[in-house]
Amino acid sequence: MKVLVLTEDDVRRLLRMDACIEAMADVLAALARGEALQPLRSILRPPGAPGLMASMPSWRGGEAAAFGVKLVGVFPGNVAQGKDAHQGAVVLFSGQTGEPLAFVNASAVTAIRTAAVSGVATRLLAREDAGDLALIGASVQAATHLEAMACVRRLRRVRVASRDPERARAFAARSREQFAFPVEAAGSVEEAVREADLVVTATSSATPVLRRDWVAKGAHLNVIGASLPDRREVDGATVAAASLFVDRRESTEKEAGDYLLALQEGAIAAGHIQAELGDLLLGRHRGRASRDEITLFKSLGLAVEDLAAAALVYRRAQETGAGQPVDF
Repeated sequence: MKVLVLTEDDVRRLLRMDACIEAMADVLAALARGEALQPLRSILRPPGAPGLMASMPSWRGGEAAAFGVKLVGVFPGNVAQGKDAHQGAVVLFSGQTGEPLAFVNASAVTAIRTAAVSGVATRLLAREDAGDLALIGASVQAATHLEAMACVRRLRRVRVASRDPERARAFAARSREQFAFPVEAAGSVEEAVREADLVVTATSSATPVLRRDWVAKGAHLNVIGASLPDRREVDGATVAAASLFVDRRESTEKEAGDYLLALQEGAIAAGHIQAELGDLLLGRHRGRASRDEITLFKSLGLAVEDLAAAALVYRRAQETGAGQPVDF
């Protein structure tokens, strides 16, 4: 038996953002139809450890039948060392025999598919004319989200804010070389967010970096960074003012601090979640109801998304001869 090893460079070369956005829309619709399954992720968070380890298994049936599991460590301190906070592998298995097919770099998969899901959410929920983007954070996820937002909306201006101003300036300079629209470093999160109709929060903060008073009417927010019950990036007032959409209701109600802490404070009540993205994709919910409505997509990241992304990379690798096959 041979297993294909696909490195970070392989994934970044093979997993195009536009194709990944379509793959994420496809698998989220499949999940909503009951054609894919996943349990809640299992998290090992040792006291005093600098990070955690998560196990995320999933299955998809039909013509795309496959099993997968992402084994990923989340180490927020990596960012200060110039490393991705997410480290691990997605293991892809045959849906027919259970044989392992590929070991895929999870850092690159996570960076691209997370942004691609935000691309799906933005395509479904943001105003058609939205194009003033605020990026909060200046690391890996900010870069892939900028690419995803440019895939689904015509961007007019981008402002990036970071707790490290030099990092924001360097990010803006790199981005101006890649894109035709203006990208500038903002002096603060408030400065970046004021008047923006697209907002992405992609930070490692445990406490809110975004305040309700800064958010413009009709804005769409992609809230990415916090994925544990005791961490959040936006305050309760922002969650209360927005129509809340999620990747998976069950995951949000168990794991999303942005939702759970607002609920505990009484800023929102049970039932505040409008719908899952899959419901929008299948026409079960209309999504945005007015131009002035604030919409918020709370992203947690799902195992089926990793499975779909890894399967797409594997198919592209087979077509192009990429990757390193090893005996197993």
